[in-house]
Amino acid sequence: MNAQVLQTAKPDWLDQEDVNMYDHAVRGFLTKECLPHGDRWEKEGQVDREIWNKGGEAGLLCPAAPEEYGGAGGDWRHDYVFHMAVSELGIDGWGASLHNSIVGPYVWHYGSEEQKQRIIPKMISGEYVGAIAMTEPGAGSDLQGVKTTAVKDGNGYRINGSKTFITNGGTANLIVVVAKTDPKAGAKGTSLFLVETDNAEGFRRGRNLDKVGLKAQDTAELFFEDMWVPADALLGDEEGRGFIQLMEQLPQERLQIAVQGVGMMKRALNETIAYVKERQAFGKPVMAFQNTQFKLAELKTKATIAEVFCQYCSDLLIKGQLDASTASMAKYWVTDIQCELVDECVQLHGGYGFMNEYPIARMWRDARVQRIYGGTNEIMKLLISRTL
Repeated sequence: MNAQVLQTAKPDWLDQEDVNMYDHAVRGFLTKECLPHGDRWEKEGQVDREIWNKGGEAGLLCPAAPEEYGGAGGDWRHDYVFHMAVSELGIDGWGASLHNSIVGPYVWHYGSEEQKQRIIPKMISGEYVGAIAMTEPGAGSDLQGVKTTAVKDGNGYRINGSKTFITNGGTANLIVVVAKTDPKAGAKGTSLFLVETDNAEGFRRGRNLDKVGLKAQDTAELFFEDMWVPADALLGDEEGRGFIQLMEQLPQERLQIAVQGVGMMKRALNETIAYVKERQAFGKPVMAFQNTQFKLAELKTKATIAEVFCQYCSDLLIKGQLDASTASMAKYWVTDIQCELVDECVQLHGGYGFMNEYPIARMWRDARVQRIYGGTNEIMKLLISRTL
């Protein structure tokens, strides 16, 4: 595959020896261990559990984990190339991107020393698969509307509630749970809990959800029915810090979604350019028609702008300067363009673009949720508008 379809130069922060080595390792692993199983995973509705352990053995999980807990001591640069590789190669069913750069940072940024020493090595090895449980049947982008409660009970808490649309929900055994420790205090009554589910009584998984796309991703419902967790499951040194913790980490999550969007755009363009050069219509390749050339020129331009903006936002994130509004711009605009681009690529495939045997059809289905999760694009616009 020609990964250079956009000809976007690597910025200095990305073109580093350790980052290039990690990128090479990730792509090699995905090509060998994941690509051959992609169709089966789609049909089965989840990836093989052992892929997490293999990923851990290969040193691919949680590259930004601190060295003192067994990590590589990397940063967003390594996360960036991981997300890009997964999306360019179409391994969207493996939820390691969320594990690496959404769940992991909650542990090493806010966890106690005991939590970090106990949990981070298990995330690096793949013994623990991470998930974050925010969304509920009645609360999506409105995190202040969370109904799940955590009430003190002895030397711990009783958690009651349900979550839905949880990525890695069918597999995860380490879940960051958003709950209300003081339901009357609004956002200030929200806390996060590190729930280790292997021996948790009162924890139950619902069905893996039947989604339009991302079929290989085990997205599930979760239920907490008088589930008791010890007091040290609380993330942070006091209750009521959860909303602040979420707000501090959401810019990185939203940028991750944008980066994934760019990766899929590259793949869609590569697949489509190859197709229109080979497909014949009226005695000549579809690529020979000016409409095709102009449409692909437009799409390449938009994808290039998206990648450059993601690189700009990444530079800000690495410097600790990425604010919620700018991250929201990346998430909303890139995913809107992603869906537009993939749809146009389906059109250029003609009837074959609607056939599941062609990668572009799966991309068309998989892309749509990008505008919904991580905060809907309407919420992104609301956040941006507050800076006007």
